Amino acid sequence: MLDWLYNIVGWVLIQIHSGLTTIGLNPDSGWAWGLSIVTLTVLMRLIMVPLFVKQMQTQRKVQEMQPQLMKVRERYKNDKQRLQQEQMKLYQESGTNPLMGCLPLLLQMPVFFALFNVLRNVAQGKAQYGFTPDLVESAQNAAIFHAPLAAQFLMSNQELEGYGANPIIAKAVIVVACVIMGGTTFLTMRQSMKRSTVQMPDNPMAQSQKIMMYLAPAFGLFGLGMPIGVLIYWVTSNVWTMGQQHFLYRKPAEGSAESSADAAKTASPNGSAKGLLGKRKESAPEPVEEPKIERRQPRKQSRAKRTGGKG
Repeated sequence: MLDWLYNIVGWVLIQIHSGLTTIGLNPDSGWAWGLSIVTLTVLMRLIMVPLFVKQMQTQRKVQEMQPQLMKVRERYKNDKQRLQQEQMKLYQESGTNPLMGCLPLLLQMPVFFALFNVLRNVAQGKAQYGFTPDLVESAQNAAIFHAPLAAQFLMSNQELEGYGANPIIAKAVIVVACVIMGGTTFLTMRQSMKRSTVQMPDNPMAQSQKIMMYLAPAFGLFGLGMPIGVLIYWVTSNVWTMGQQHFLYRKPAEGSAESSADAAKTASPNGSAKGLLGKRKESAPEPVEEPKIERRQPRKQSRAKRTGGKG
C-alpha cells in the first residue's frame, strides 16, 4: 500500500547519493551513503518547518485555554458527552485544532518506515524502489567506523562477516549509535517539557510527561533491531528537533517580552510601572471629610414667655 512512498524515498536517496559523488566522494563509501541519509532527513524536516510552527502556535493556544478547559472538566466531569461537546466548542471559538499538535509526528513516521523498509531491502540484497543491483551492492558494503550501513545488532556474526565487517567492532558501533539515539530523544523531550512547565506550571499532565521523558532512553533498545542507516536518520532528526525547538521557543519568548514592554510604555508616559502607579496615586483625589452639622432641638419656652406675659 505504501510502495509509492517507498519509491519516492528510494529515488530521492539515490539522487542525493549521485549528487554527492559528483563532488568527489567515493560512491561506495559509507560517508557518501551516510551523508545521503543525513541530507534526506534535513530536506524532509525543512519541508515540515511550517507544520512545526503551526504545532507550537497550537500548543500555545491550548495552554492559554487551560483555565477554561479545567472549569469545563470540573463542571461536566460526570457527563462525558457534554464534556466533549463543550471542549470542542471552546476549540472552535478559539480557532484551535488540537490535532495540529501531533500532525508533524504523524507525517514524519511514514517517511521513517519508508526509509527503514528501503534499507532493509538493501540489507537483504533486493533491488527495489529504484535501486539497481550495483547500487544495492554498493550500499550493502558501505561502512562507517567499520560498521556496514545495513548492519543490525541482532545479526549473527556470520552475517556481519559477510559484509566484510568485524562483528565485535560493528556491534560496538551500533550500541554507541543506540545510546546516542536514546540520549538525543531524552534531550528533545526534556527541552519540550521545560518549556511547557514554564508556560503552564499547574499542568495536570506534567507527571505523566516526566515519566515518559525518563523512559525515553529506552528507545535506544529499539535501535538494536534497526540498520545503522536508520539510526543515522533518527539521530539527525533528533538533533534537528533540538535546534529547531531552541530557535522557535526562544523567538516567541523574546517577542512576548518586547510586547509587554511596549504595552507598559504605552500605558505609562515615562515607560515604567512605578510611574504609572505614581500617576494613579496622584490623580486619585483624597476624600474630603464634610463638616458635621449638629442639629439642636429648640429649647422649651415657659408658658409666660409664650403668652408674652399675659395671663
